[in-house]
Amino acid sequence: MMMEEVLQFLTENPTFYLATVEGNIPKVRPFGFVMNYEGKLCFCTNNRKNVYRQMQANPNVEICTTNKKNEWLRLRGKAVFCTSKESKEAALKAAPYLSGMYQADDDLFEIFAVEEAEATFSNMKGESRTVRF
Repeated sequence: MMMEEVLQFLTENPTFYLATVEGNIPKVRPFGFVMNYEGKLCFCTNNRKNVYRQMQANPNVEICTTNKKNEWLRLRGKAVFCTSKESKEAALKAAPYLSGMYQADDDLFEIFAVEEAEATFSNMKGESRTVRF
């Protein structure tokens, strides 16, 4: 149930921000795709992008987003790539718009899961709750 709650929050707030590290410099960029694939919270990227290279060098990532009620989610964990033809096909089925950029048999399209995940839900009242999955 914990992962599903995180998936729902990210799906309802489809622009979220993924942070990586390059050396000792944080790098943040918007992402918008998330899915449950084989019980894992999965995202996608292009292996020619800096974000891919950064996650290969240091798999520690953090994702953050907020909703219209001034509640936010901070998710951190390790990016673990689970790219396969099947995971790509699942992503294309979940988000057909991705087919404008990727195909299941291309060499660019990468799928990764966030493992050892810790998600903290917070609000402006100072309340927070953390779940791990």
